[in-house]
Amino acid sequence: MDLEQELNEMGGKAKAASAVLNTAPSIQKNSFFDFAIKEIKSDQELILMANHQDVAQAKDAGKDAAFIDRLELNHDRLKGICATLEEIKLFPDPVGKILANWDRPNGLNISRVSTPLGVIGIIFESRPNVASDAGGLCLKSGNAVILRSGKDGLRSASALVTAMQKALLKAGLPKESIQIVPSENREAATLMLEGLNGSIDVIVPRGGKSLVAEVEKSAKVPVFGHLEGICHVYVDEHADLKKALEICINAKMRRTGICGAAETILLHQKIATSFGPDLIAKLSSLNCEVRGCKKTLSLDQYVIPATEKDWSTEYLAPIVSIKVVDDAEEAIRHISAYGTGHTESIISEDLKAQNQFTASIDSAIVMINTSTQFADGGEFGLGGEIGIATGKFHARGPVGLDQLTSFKYIVSGDGQIRS
Repeated sequence: MDLEQELNEMGGKAKAASAVLNTAPSIQKNSFFDFAIKEIKSDQELILMANHQDVAQAKDAGKDAAFIDRLELNHDRLKGICATLEEIKLFPDPVGKILANWDRPNGLNISRVSTPLGVIGIIFESRPNVASDAGGLCLKSGNAVILRSGKDGLRSASALVTAMQKALLKAGLPKESIQIVPSENREAATLMLEGLNGSIDVIVPRGGKSLVAEVEKSAKVPVFGHLEGICHVYVDEHADLKKALEICINAKMRRTGICGAAETILLHQKIATSFGPDLIAKLSSLNCEVRGCKKTLSLDQYVIPATEKDWSTEYLAPIVSIKVVDDAEEAIRHISAYGTGHTESIISEDLKAQNQFTASIDSAIVMINTSTQFADGGEFGLGGEIGIATGKFHARGPVGLDQLTSFKYIVSGDGQIRS
């Protein structure tokens, strides 16, 4: 059997499994999580052995320390995987919820009810925990999933999927509800992007810019994803500056390599001279490189000149760009010109400024007086996330359990006919 036949067969089995999951009761789906946690604990040495092989191969290939850290599993990280599955289990079932209900003058009753999407394809790079997170979120929301791991983490992800498939069988659910492509061949991703003969309903890419760009360019099915996270913090003239300093430092430095990290800080001109030097000094003490506009350069000799490219760069590193703006309108124009629709935050105690900012900024997540690093499904209380979507159709922002459902209308009558 060639790769295309194998993938199409996987797609057909996933479609059949999704039909079973569509009507699976909550108690049965929840039992999967109990079994999955037990199986992962039982298989932990096999999983860690597979991961050890992946890590050794990655080191031989010259991968850097950050890459190895994303790839590596240990006993504590396996405990974290199990804790995430337990957390997903405890969330309410997102399927079968009555989202709206109304009566018509002719006596018809209409309900809008949540339903699973169907089959979800996940294409990801090196993080093995994506397999367990995505498997759990998709299963809970009644969806089948086909996972395609990057070659660096394929052994680890496959070992986790094997444990989850044993749990599916013990829960009385099709093991094809969670599948992983066994091949490292890049053609597998291409075939998934084409939809596997109509089997895949949506694709979610989890990885770097090049992966997401390729998926968005080539996919023939809908995609939930974001290309970049150029997030902004705007410090308004009416900001509480003590609060602003803590927020800016957290937004940039808590974890510099995540998509919710701030890459540009905009300072209102009226607070730039009183606030800017303290901000720059704190950033420099944390070994964060500061690039700035001409006005920012005058605030501290530590600042190096920003280029036009800096305003549109997702650093994912301890580097930040700072710009002094005349007012909120200029801040909004800057974000509109250079932002990627991910997350923006205003620091201000003025309600009018807050309302202007939230109404004018067209990003998936707009924040007031808090860190952009809260751009996360778990922090939103969504039961984890399968990714962040910056598009405007169906899912936007953290893609959690509710965003992995669609809906249908149920219309109930008592013999009505239309004249």
